[in-house]
Amino acid sequence: MGDYVDRGKQSLETICLLLAYKIKYPENFFLLRGNHESASINRIYGFYDECKRRFNVRLWKTFTDSFNCLPVAALVDDKILCMHGGLSPDLTNLDQIRNITRPADVPDSGLLCDLLWSDPGKDVKGWGMNDRGVSYTFGADKVSEFLMKNDMDLICRAHQVSKFCFNFFCHKIALYGLDISLIVKH
Repeated sequence: MGDYVDRGKQSLETICLLLAYKIKYPENFFLLRGNHESASINRIYGFYDECKRRFNVRLWKTFTDSFNCLPVAALVDDKILCMHGGLSPDLTNLDQIRNITRPADVPDSGLLCDLLWSDPGKDVKGWGMNDRGVSYTFGADKVSEFLMKNDMDLICRAHQVSKFCFNFFCHKIALYGLDISLIVKH
């Protein structure tokens, strides 16, 4: 669910392995774009330097072009919405996600940005400012509203890490592990 690069000294090996799995198991292995699958971010946080040092800038550009084509969300059994970041105040229905044109650079604001950058906020009701300086935080009320409106059970996201296996998110359960968090409705 994203951030396959900029997470250590072997980003190239990581992304190549994941792409090999996608080629080998195209119907059973899915990659979603994270906020680090963006040229403006991985240019700063290490992937660009790794490509340049080990190969050349052209390789980085090729990966960047590929990242711009990755899907940003997935729906599992019509009940689980997966994305790297989270909800957006611009998101009212799933067709908006389906209609995102790819390839696409990540803009500084809007639906695509929020799907990669937004975070749940423990003490937030509605929409709040995000400490990252990008996108928003969203409250449990927005999660419940979205899940109910779309007849879903779960939002699975990966933008934050917790040292625990799970954390409670208001009256929802946020499960964390391997850089993945889940928000479940009761």
